[in-house]
Amino acid sequence: MQHLVEGLTPAQREAVEHVDGPLLILAGPGSGKTRVVTHRIAHLLEIGIAGEQVLALTFTNKAAEEMRARVERLVPNRSVWLGTYHRFCARLLRRYATFVGLRENYTIYDAEDSGRALRRAIGRAKVDLTHFTPDNLAHAISWAKNKLITAEEYEPRPGNPLGALVKRVYPAYQEQLRRANAADFDDLLLHVAALLRENPEIRQSLDERYRYVLVDEYQDTNLAQYAIARALSIDYPNLAVTGDPDQSIYGWRGANLNNILEFEKDFPNVRVVRLERNYRSTKRILHAAAQLIAHNVKRKQKDLFTENAEGPPVRLVTYPNQKEEAQGIAARIAAEIQAGRRRARDFAVFYRVNALSRAFELALREQGIAYQVVNGVAFFERKEIKDTLAYLRLLNNPLDDVALVRVINTPSRGIGKTTLERIGDYAASHGLPLVDAARECHRIESLSKRAVGQVNAFVDLFDRLTAVAGGPVEEILGFVLAETGYKQQFEHAEDEEDQQRLANIEELLTVAREFDERNHRDRPLEEFLEETSLTNETDDWEAQTDRVTLMTLHASKGLEFPVVFLVAVEEGLLPHERSRDRIDQLEEERRLMFVGITRAQEQLQISMSAYRDFRGQRKMTVPSPFLMELPRGEMELQELEPVWTDPSYEAPIPAAPAVSAPVRRTGGVAMPQLTTAAEMANGGTSPAASPDDFCQGMIVRHPEYGLGRVVALSGNGASRQATIDFASAAGRKKFVIAKSPLRPVKQVP
Repeated sequence: MQHLVEGLTPAQREAVEHVDGPLLILAGPGSGKTRVVTHRIAHLLEIGIAGEQVLALTFTNKAAEEMRARVERLVPNRSVWLGTYHRFCARLLRRYATFVGLRENYTIYDAEDSGRALRRAIGRAKVDLTHFTPDNLAHAISWAKNKLITAEEYEPRPGNPLGALVKRVYPAYQEQLRRANAADFDDLLLHVAALLRENPEIRQSLDERYRYVLVDEYQDTNLAQYAIARALSIDYPNLAVTGDPDQSIYGWRGANLNNILEFEKDFPNVRVVRLERNYRSTKRILHAAAQLIAHNVKRKQKDLFTENAEGPPVRLVTYPNQKEEAQGIAARIAAEIQAGRRRARDFAVFYRVNALSRAFELALREQGIAYQVVNGVAFFERKEIKDTLAYLRLLNNPLDDVALVRVINTPSRGIGKTTLERIGDYAASHGLPLVDAARECHRIESLSKRAVGQVNAFVDLFDRLTAVAGGPVEEILGFVLAETGYKQQFEHAEDEEDQQRLANIEELLTVAREFDERNHRDRPLEEFLEETSLTNETDDWEAQTDRVTLMTLHASKGLEFPVVFLVAVEEGLLPHERSRDRIDQLEEERRLMFVGITRAQEQLQISMSAYRDFRGQRKMTVPSPFLMELPRGEMELQELEPVWTDPSYEAPIPAAPAVSAPVRRTGGVAMPQLTTAAEMANGGTSPAASPDDFCQGMIVRHPEYGLGRVVALSGNGASRQATIDFASAAGRKKFVIAKSPLRPVKQVP
């Protein structure tokens, strides 16, 4: 086992070699935390602990994948359960769904789906929202769930009008979810915490199975996550948590800093290991971060140090306005790239709120520099992707009314809002899910014959898709796109946005194929939907792509870049205006800036603007109080004069060239080369094609059945199969492509 501890510091080695009993690893930024956690897992396996007895919980899918890959390299062919809290809880609920009032094929609602269900619950509860919004209620319900307060237990504070509304809506919302066989993100944690609390035999069984529990980023756990980790560590108190109170930045999501600050009270015999050596940043960057965070009171003392170079001074720049801030930063990036000193991917721009990205997008486009916006519209949040996945959700869980409402008239089938409302009323009065009410639409007297016919056509479509919903996900998705016509509506569009939607749909087919290649479970559709539901805000970030990264400070957690620009460090933005009168929130804002500073490896620039246009107003800014807490005597200070001749000029963002479009890469299979109409008349088929040359929607020719369109695909290599709809009386047939005479038909220009 010597290879597992070679090159480790004494503190790192102590954490890796600890086996039994609780362990608290206080890991400063850039201190090799991931290396310690993965080597610790490998060490447990090497000394003979079974992989199924080790449970490692992270907070992002990217972190989980990185850790899984590292463990595999250290101890090949030895697996442990390693993933996010939410994914672990989602898996447990599949097994124990009936204990919390669900079925194993339950749907996981994202924020948008939850909002739709909440609005329906508000309507059912006949609540007047004159002074509040559905978002106010959603936030209050989420807060209650994070505090392990159920709908039955919720009691508002006296004189709290919002709380009084929550008391009425929260039970109606939970009933809406129960009827739809659905859970929101908070429910995944709440249900599992309740399951472990109310079922001692289940808790004991899981504690017996997972004898060694490791939790990463423990400072960001909420009460529900704390309760789950605690319940799994009673009989076997081998709970090892890793975190840094100075990097706790998710209080607004319910994270409880006291979980890590008071860990030693929960486990008096805990071993505490401090990882204080920083391997990431220069001495000057680390010193600036340490000076800043020392102003916080709620923290655990660490003496951060590094043996890295001194590095250039941290720059503090005041620009005249936000245009020149963006232009100046973009010009500096361009100069470094053109001189060959840096690549685009070496740079990151961090801001407190997403709305600040616009000026930097424009400036980078004008310089012709490729970039990616992280935590913009994520891939699985795009309308075309959510529409398509809603069909899959309905096939997997016919009780999912939110999915049905989304797809029943998508693409348009002439089923209007009034028709849907009448079906909803019928469903409510008869205690039916919407899909069953739609099946009985002929009984709804207020519906016209035309409306009944349109709804019946949708029900027929649903039944046809249900009949093919047991196969590989790529195949199911192909059937959905073909039968509904959803993809076809974009195939001949010239509009750039529609072309991008088509590219995203084709990428979803690629995602489904990749899922099928690595998934061999009995319920692939259910697993696929779970995986797509539990994506994180940084999952679309591509580290190897040569583009400048634009992201919020929250999204930057866990990442690192050679050069970081931390912008708009101004009162009201950083710290955010909401934290002005709350000491605990002000400390969290300071921790957020600390996180941003410590992402920088070699160079750091912090900037503000003298004037800023924000939320429709132009205002003179006030420097952030955090700037006065930095070691300004060691920094390079610069105040720039304005160079814009017309500071009120607002240039529109031009259409982005392909190189700088801030979108996820697109996949799909390239179409065959074009041919002439004469060749088409003579058959126009290509030579023998690889199975991988076939794509969904492609026109193909069969020597016996004639022309047909690819409806769905599944499998890989020599086993790849295609389902074809032929124009002839042959109808629909399925082929193993490599063994068939199918040939792609070249497209006519």
